[in-house]
Amino acid sequence: MEIEIHNIGDELGPEKILLLRQPRVGLEAIVVVDNVACGPAIGGVRMAPDLTIDEIYRLSRAMTLKNAAAGLPHGGAKAGIIADPACSREQKEKLVRTFARMIRSVTEYIPGPDMGTNEECMAWVKDEIGRAAGLPRVLGGIPLDEIGATGFGVAVAAEVAASEAGIPLKGSHLAVQGFGAVGRHAANFLSKRGAILVAVSDSQGAIQNQNGLDVDALIKHKKEGSPVHTFPGGQAIGRDELVGIKCDIWIPAARPDVLTENNVDQLKARLVIHGANIPATEAAEQLMHKRGILNIPDFIANAGGVICAAVEFRGGSESQVMETIEEKIRTNTLEILERSKKENLLPREAAVKMACSRIKKAMGYRGT
Repeated sequence: MEIEIHNIGDELGPEKILLLRQPRVGLEAIVVVDNVACGPAIGGVRMAPDLTIDEIYRLSRAMTLKNAAAGLPHGGAKAGIIADPACSREQKEKLVRTFARMIRSVTEYIPGPDMGTNEECMAWVKDEIGRAAGLPRVLGGIPLDEIGATGFGVAVAAEVAASEAGIPLKGSHLAVQGFGAVGRHAANFLSKRGAILVAVSDSQGAIQNQNGLDVDALIKHKKEGSPVHTFPGGQAIGRDELVGIKCDIWIPAARPDVLTENNVDQLKARLVIHGANIPATEAAEQLMHKRGILNIPDFIANAGGVICAAVEFRGGSESQVMETIEEKIRTNTLEILERSKKENLLPREAAVKMACSRIKKAMGYRGT
């Protein structure tokens, strides 16, 4: 594990950076507890072979801001297990259970599912240490991937922002980068609201059809284990070509930093909704703003998952989850767009300002 923690941290955090290693099972992991002023930190456990401390720190800060912006009684944290999520179920269970035992004493952190992990993984964590969010339904959880909590919130943010940007949602053209749990649900919810999915990508390629892709058939195709570029309802294109697709709304819903200063000039969309965490670099967001492309930042648009986890953790129902996501994301999207106009700020700057004011107020109640 490469250790580089220079230039990490500010007045908000992080409070803890943990590097975990258990050679017997091949575990290497990173945990960053960023800020717990608003309450115990909720944040996902990501699994990927190329995770870095910087990435986990940035994701933990996104969770701090996300939870504060959503008005949740939780701080922010993130964890990463450095491994291939496509490993055998037996190996994944060993890694996750070992990870859980190693964070038993980090009681201010409540783990949840993330990219490369799921409800089953959280069941293993709960079995080991007695705390986790995003559990299977049989254990009293509200499976956020099954109900599409994050994708639903992304769709709500898109609907609000499209109206503000003067884009009629019905008949608008939509492109989605990443067709996993977030991307496919966002596409599904938006298509039901009248948007037309014209392009989508996954890790293996992309497909486009300006007349519209059959969302239900594409989801079925993907669930059967086939990559999107083999779907018969469109034209296969290179994965990276998705950036330049002609569309109204572009949703990054996969890995961080897919939009950079090196490719953002290719975008033809008028609205970008951040379904993934930190999907655009700061420079890319600045360039999009200069071009008049409206951005709704990650910790506003994709807060549905953590809202679901927080409601579940307190014993709420599935209907309460969807109502809460709708109310909070609609309200926050409108608020940051109003602040952005009034104070001449980028939407992200307006969102950070809103969230930080709540965090600093909470920090004022804590002892030294």
